[in-house]
Amino acid sequence: MEAWIGLMSGTSMDGIDAILVSFEAQRIRIHATHTTEYPADIRQRLCSLSQNHGTPDDLGELDHTTGALFALAARSVIEKSDLPSTSIKAIGSHGQTVRHQPDGSAPFSIQIGDPNLIAESTGITTVADFRRRDMAVGGQGAPLVPAFHNAFFSSAGEDRCILNLGGIANITHLPADGQAPVTGFDTGPSNALMDAWCMDQTGRAYDKDGAWAEEGIVDQSLLGDMLSEAYFSRKPPKSTGTEKFNLEWLKIQLNRHPDLSGADVQRTLLELTAVTVAQQIPHSPGMTIFVCGGGAKNRVLMRELQRTCSPSRIASTAELGLDPQWVEPTAFAWLASQTLSGKPGNLPDVTGASGERILGAVYFA
Repeated sequence: MEAWIGLMSGTSMDGIDAILVSFEAQRIRIHATHTTEYPADIRQRLCSLSQNHGTPDDLGELDHTTGALFALAARSVIEKSDLPSTSIKAIGSHGQTVRHQPDGSAPFSIQIGDPNLIAESTGITTVADFRRRDMAVGGQGAPLVPAFHNAFFSSAGEDRCILNLGGIANITHLPADGQAPVTGFDTGPSNALMDAWCMDQTGRAYDKDGAWAEEGIVDQSLLGDMLSEAYFSRKPPKSTGTEKFNLEWLKIQLNRHPDLSGADVQRTLLELTAVTVAQQIPHSPGMTIFVCGGGAKNRVLMRELQRTCSPSRIASTAELGLDPQWVEPTAFAWLASQTLSGKPGNLPDVTGASGERILGAVYFA
């Protein structure tokens, strides 16, 4: 049996999710999971770097530091399993995105977390730098997880949409018609803005269960101003990040609405996510929207998505056999297996690349 490790830290920058899995006849078997949280000072430095506040020294030091933490996450998940490390074929490491600028004359995407350190620390071949090969042939380099969604979550019996509510929200539309193209893109902000506002106003890293947002009411004027952001009306392929949707962006919006309570702003940000997802999902009769990512734990957001996305049903990817927290790390374990098998990992209909490509750079043990 061949096993694989997937390592993922998203735009929320709250920690590194590690999963040890094997893939057997299109089925996923989970052997162990583990989360390594970022120390508060490292998270703050990463957030600062992502907003262009930093030096080359900061970039280099954080590349090393996060690489050591990714390696720790990999070792920890191995220790929690009953598998010998010799059974693990490779580690797929997404790394930590600190800047994603897929448009313009010189598109780029930067993920740090030195894979050399991961390979040396674990003695396991590591695959990393998944995004840039897709970008080299005109793609956005994101989202990359739709290929995994298609491989494991598609159904001939119903149209499905996989909605990932990370720092940024992204969707994958999986038509029941196997001849129809799989599509996907980033719809806009999800947890990133809500978390940033919650930290700014309360000192808490996130709004647990959406409880603070539930204390407020939607301000339609602020919501309308935020919905006028050009990104929401752009046609895919498209991807975005905290480079655009960040606390500074929000405070510019709030300049026109100085008297709103913190809870009203939080509730309006939650509504922004629910509305922009609903407006951009390609709805079809009888479609189910399966939710993954940290936002799946936000009870109020899930409730409002059911309202805005009606009549589509909102469900958890747990119904498909994979807990919402572990979808993305599992995807990067699978992408590593695609790389070492010499198979493509991107979907050109999703990213806009000119063709399928084998993704990632391989760091042999």
